[in-house]
Amino acid sequence: MLAKVYSGAVYGVDAYEVEIEVNASAGNPVIVIVGLPDAAVKESRDRVTTAVGNSGYRPPRGRTTINLAPADIKKEGPSFDLPIALAMIAASEQIELTRFEQFCFVGELALDGTVRATKGVLPIALEARRRGRRAIVVPEENASEASVVEGIATYGVRTLRQACEFLRGNEMLIPAQPIAVADALPDYAVDFADVRGQHSAKRAIEVAVAGGHNLIMVGPPGSGKSMLAKRIPTIMPPMTFEEAIETTKIHSICGFLAPKRSLLLQRPFRSPHHTISDAGLLGGGTNPSPGEVTLAHHGVLFLDELPEFKRSVLEVLRQPLEDGKVTISRAAGTVTYPSEFIMVGALNPCPCGFFGDLKRECRCTGMQVQRYRQRISGPLLDRIDIHVEVPAVPFRDLTGNGASEPSEAIRERVMAARAIQQKRLAGGNGRGACNARMLPRQLRNFCALDEECRELLRAAMSELNLSARAHDRILKVARTIADLEGAPVITATHLSEAIQYRTLDRNLWI
Repeated sequence: MLAKVYSGAVYGVDAYEVEIEVNASAGNPVIVIVGLPDAAVKESRDRVTTAVGNSGYRPPRGRTTINLAPADIKKEGPSFDLPIALAMIAASEQIELTRFEQFCFVGELALDGTVRATKGVLPIALEARRRGRRAIVVPEENASEASVVEGIATYGVRTLRQACEFLRGNEMLIPAQPIAVADALPDYAVDFADVRGQHSAKRAIEVAVAGGHNLIMVGPPGSGKSMLAKRIPTIMPPMTFEEAIETTKIHSICGFLAPKRSLLLQRPFRSPHHTISDAGLLGGGTNPSPGEVTLAHHGVLFLDELPEFKRSVLEVLRQPLEDGKVTISRAAGTVTYPSEFIMVGALNPCPCGFFGDLKRECRCTGMQVQRYRQRISGPLLDRIDIHVEVPAVPFRDLTGNGASEPSEAIRERVMAARAIQQKRLAGGNGRGACNARMLPRQLRNFCALDEECRELLRAAMSELNLSARAHDRILKVARTIADLEGAPVITATHLSEAIQYRTLDRNLWI
């Protein structure tokens, strides 16, 4: 007898439907799996057969052929265990096939028939809804994750037997209920109120977040660079439902979503170690998987000790910083991952960290300092909009009784500036409405300068020997500073502040 059920698999950050056909016929007792299965899928024949027997059902006798369609895409992972088991039981006429068309099934099986959690359930649920399935049956631990998809019922099961009894109509399952996203605001354990001093750095961070600009901080050890960076997500606008879905999909695919977690509400903050490879940062592998730049989508990518990263690793950041996406090509095909994030870099001014310090002597030679600085290329620095110095915090600031401004107050100003940008740029570039992503046409329309500002910018370009890319980024930062003040046009004051955020790459790096 032939049985057919539906499941799903992930390719890139999206899913595609997998049709699982099981045919039980007379012949030698053997199980054959076709349709480009990987090792984990091939092993499922032993895992599933044992689970079916231990759940009180009879595996098909004779020759059993299992086909995973489409046959031209490689199938990976153990998530096909549950649908294969159900199809095998149906093929041996122990379950009616009448309800199978309505469902999508995902889950790994233990040998005793327990259904274990698996990766990528959220994108599979989205694809099942697109395909017109009425419900999806998933492991109980993944039910909250899939339940955020409206228009399709989500049923969580603990065992293979429970799934079979549900399909027979002998057991009722209550669909998982999604959380109320509007009532579940992100709760951060850190706050800018914890940071003492560093007013200029806080101002630069506020400008960077308000316009979606990349940022680099330079300062001696212990000046608070990492502390500042970790608090950046707390002043970013709350994620929209669509952004939360995109972010959760990525973390679900990578298996980073906590059990019974429905939706990621906090902005991602990724801080990879400087020993990371280019594939780990950008994504890749034989079967490409997302890297850190994709895991930071809609959040912050923090690269501490920036010069310690391999130069080849840093250079692969050029495409995601420019395009907001990463394209990885392999023999099996091409995958594109989203990567719209705020990049934050932190570094010391020299190997010992005290170059230019008035109180502590730098022990580095001129050649050591030069080699250290040259680890970061000019083209990469050009793509970082804001450069700011983070000096050592004076004792009076550390011990002062004055309260620091909390993240909530800064976030309100950021959200007001973002609202102005959304109104101005809505539908203009397809990459989110913030000044850092303005297209050249939008730059000309919304960053027009008067004669005084043009002369100021001309002098800065000549004096600092800045590139054309730096010219555009100065205008974008100036537009953000004007938006924070609610100013309709860019003035010389706004432009001057934007220019001083670009002087660091010339004063420090040449």
